[in-house]
Parts: sequence; structure tokens; C-alpha cells
Amino acid sequence: MIRAYADLLRIHFSFAWPLLFCSGTVLAFAAYGGFSRAYLITAALIGLLGFEAGMVLNDYVDRVYDTRDVEDRMTRYWRIFGTRPVAEGLISARHALYLFAMPALAALALILTLPFPHSLFVALIMGYSFGVEVFYQVKKRSQSVPVAQLLGRTDFALFPVAGYLAAGMPDTTALLSFLFFYPYALAHLAANDLADLRNDLARGMKTVSVLYGERGAVIMIAGCIALHGVMAVFFAGALVPVAQAALIAGFFLLLPATGLILRGGGTPEAGMRALPLFHVTLVVYAGGILLGFVV
Repeated sequence: MIRAYADLLRIHFSFAWPLLFCSGTVLAFAAYGGFSRAYLITAALIGLLGFEAGMVLNDYVDRVYDTRDVEDRMTRYWRIFGTRPVAEGLISARHALYLFAMPALAALALILTLPFPHSLFVALIMGYSFGVEVFYQVKKRSQSVPVAQLLGRTDFALFPVAGYLAAGMPDTTALLSFLFFYPYALAHLAANDLADLRNDLARGMKTVSVLYGERGAVIMIAGCIALHGVMAVFFAGALVPVAQAALIAGFFLLLPATGLILRGGGTPEAGMRALPLFHVTLVVYAGGILLGFVV
């Protein structure tokens, strides 16, 4: 049973999301002041609990469709013990709903300890993110253009923005953060869906790879990475040199990731090989921003 909970919570990825959330928070501290260890720990817990609630919600909404999987490669990548606990009946749907509510409410309780209006900003983003996640999962079952992906990945891009607004105000830095992470989020999703193409075909999901084929997915990935690089130039202006170096290092990790997909002909296997580089890049970005604040 412990393994089922670990897979439901994507436990081996859980460290990355507080890191990403707090990367936004320290940018706000640098701009507005107010740093304290207790405040940063609160922000980290909000990021962790929000992420875990989102992961449970993901499995709950797709529980029926996940039973149609024809290969388990992506399951083993995202879930350390290789199970889909809700789809496989290891955790009941009702219990999963409770497991979503508990971290979501705990995150909300912590958010309400933040001073106003920061508490309002973060609560609104959390509510929006849960709502748009459900929209994304439902809409991608029946669409002719990738509306689900274009709107659904705004939650990813808003995650570090929520961290920023936990201690800062809506400003140019918050906007640049969103514009920097949004094309990355789209490229990451396209690579993820490319790797999971066979399962998405079996589930009847209308992902970019299904709608436009492997070539279409490759074009989207390459185009979003290029746009991400352009936005990195603007976002770097809001960062200290250490964080700027992290942006450069992270972006240069995305180039071989894109190359792997291109050389592999846009196959699911190529997408699978590239996916870890996307995740390492995210850790480099967030870790570099945090390091820049410390030093």
C-alpha cells in the first residue's frame, strides 16, 4: 500500500515543485524584501502540497482512461514503483478524492497565513490551476485543435508566478516569469505526449502527436524551445548573474533534448530519451534562481 501512495503522489518528483515555487518567492524577496526562513518554509510547503494535490487530481480524473494503457514505459518513469493506483484499484476513487482534498485544504490553510493581498493572489492561482487541470484532462478527449494543451499548461507556467506573488506583487518580473516558463511548459508537454503516443492512441486522447502526427509534435517542440530561448533573454534581465548563468545552462540542456527528438524522427522512443533532460533543465532553472538569492 505504501508503494501505491508513493506512485499516486509521484514521490520521486516531489522535491522539484517546492524548488520551483520557492524560486519565484526568492525573486520577490529580492525585489520587495521581507525574507525570513519561516516564510520560505511556508512557501515550500504550499508548493509541495499544491503539487501533490494536483497529482492525485490528475489520476482521479483520468482513472477510467488509464485502464486502457497498452505500454507501461511512461508509468514507470513518472511513478517509481510502476503502478497506476487508482486505475488499478489499489486505491479507490473515493479515497483518492479524499487524498486530493487533504493536501489541497492544507495548502489553502497555509496560504491564508500569508499577508493580504499575497494570500488572495496565491489562492486564486491555486483554484484556477486545479480547475484548468480538470479542463485540460477532459477537453483533450475530444478536440480538433490543441485548446486543452494551450490553456491547460498555463497552470505549469503560473506555478513559479504563484511563488513570486506569495511575497511580491503583480509586476513585470511576474509577467516575464510566466512568459519564460509557458513555452517551456508547452514543449515539455509535447515531448511527454510524444513519448506516450501509443497509450494516447489507445485512450482516444487528442494530443498534439495524435492530432498532427509525430512531425507536428516535433515542430511544436522546436518552435516552443525557440520561443523559450527568446523569452529567456528578457527574463534574464530580472535576474542576478548566478541565476542568469543557470538560465543559459538550462537552455543548453534543451538543445540536445530537441536534437534527440529530431534525430530520432519524432518517435515515442526519442521523446522518452529527451524527457529527462527537460526535467533536469527545470531543476537547473529553479536551483540557479535560489542559489542566486543565497550568494
